[in-house]
Amino acid sequence: MGGAAASVKPRDEQEAGFSLDSRLARDTVRVTDLTLCSVRLMQDARFPWLILVPRRAGAVETLDLSPADQARLWAEITQSAEALRAAVNPLKLNIGALGNIVRQLHIHIVARNEGDAAWPGPVWGSGAAVAYGDAALQARRDSLAEYF
Repeated sequence: MGGAAASVKPRDEQEAGFSLDSRLARDTVRVTDLTLCSVRLMQDARFPWLILVPRRAGAVETLDLSPADQARLWAEITQSAEALRAAVNPLKLNIGALGNIVRQLHIHIVARNEGDAAWPGPVWGSGAAVAYGDAALQARRDSLAEYF
């Protein structure tokens, strides 16, 4: 099923038992929390890349969410995609939920531009991640946070 989970304090009873997969905790940093999802930034400076993680214990597929949470998820995907588009003005946004490696439900929103490190192919498995420097990471988080 996957690695150990990092503890996250629940905001309400629906979040009870939720914990963030250790790989998501390792590979991302928190930008903000929305009503349902934790919005996280992938630590790969090659691509402006958000990860949304619904704070629901045991959720693997969108089907595991209540109908109200499914609607909230789509609203938060839209909100996050709009924030990413406003912050970086990409040519294209890629949105997907794969879960083949990390089974915990999470949604990728990746800003893409011609000539980026993986263009036109997928970002998954395209070379090694390039870490943000501390200042660049903070600047990216700040620029995204102002649109939420």
